[in-house]
Amino acid sequence: MSKIKPAKGSPYARILGVGGYRPTRVVPNEVILETIDSSDEWIRSRSGIATRHWASPQETVAAMSVEASGKALADAGVSAEQIGAVIVSTVSHFKQTPAVATEIAHRIGAVKPAAFDISAGCAGFGYGLTLAKGMVVEGSAEYVLVIGVERLSDLTDLEDRATAFLFGDGAGAVVVGPSDEPAIGPTVWGSEGDKSETIKQTVPWDEFRSKDSTEKFPAITQEGQAVFRWAVFEMAKVAQQALDAAGITADDLDVFIPHQANMRIIDSMVKTLKLPEHVTVARDVETTGNTSAASIPLAMERLLATGAAKSGDTALVIGFGAGLVYAATVVTLP
Repeated sequence: MSKIKPAKGSPYARILGVGGYRPTRVVPNEVILETIDSSDEWIRSRSGIATRHWASPQETVAAMSVEASGKALADAGVSAEQIGAVIVSTVSHFKQTPAVATEIAHRIGAVKPAAFDISAGCAGFGYGLTLAKGMVVEGSAEYVLVIGVERLSDLTDLEDRATAFLFGDGAGAVVVGPSDEPAIGPTVWGSEGDKSETIKQTVPWDEFRSKDSTEKFPAITQEGQAVFRWAVFEMAKVAQQALDAAGITADDLDVFIPHQANMRIIDSMVKTLKLPEHVTVARDVETTGNTSAASIPLAMERLLATGAAKSGDTALVIGFGAGLVYAATVVTLP
């Protein structure tokens, strides 16, 4: 018989607060057109994107995360000293080690929390949320700060007509803590590594180091049509599985917050899932672009701030991207 004592966590977990940070510089499509042969009309029709935010040198991954985290903590009514773990999802923190989570934890005033980074592309927020839920329920942390943050402008090839207009910068954060009732459903997540070449970094860091200095800096590239088909058809199935796992139907939803990759993907998923007209759909991509791991919390924050969604609403969230990886769950909004 095991001598290990049972965990003393909460029976359930919930999102208690959300915060977001968008860099001050707003970049319209006209700026993108300075380096690619395209048009504002083409960009909007293909992606739905009109503007995006690009970070200044001072708006680092850590700095943006600190701003978003402060807002999330205030929204949750939780102090930094109560945070037991900090999870940061990002692909654009350029130091291999240490994890940027440790710097963020220190800067917000957390006291010796667990702190680590995860790399799960555009599904990273869902992965972090799932880990946080487990920590709260298991009892290893009472409150967990989950951050999705990107400076994708650093990894954008501005001469690549297929991707130059897609990416933006920003940070979104949530505080996850104990709940007396289910408020974060089971996560449906996974990966399809056989499709890993469809979204990737153009040149690995070790190869870039060995090349002539005139070589282009590594950037993110993708096979647009393949990604579009996969996202629309396969991710709609995953979203439905998340609804089934939570024991609800599309009619029970109040809000749909998909990864803000592309407006056409979002609209196609809404149609495939047959979401009722009463469901509010996040379309933050129009003014924020694709911010990868930051896109879901940023969209969530904006919906609540504008009144398009309200506290207590039932929301389906799904992230998907490089890997290819995905994660979907149903949550109660803070």
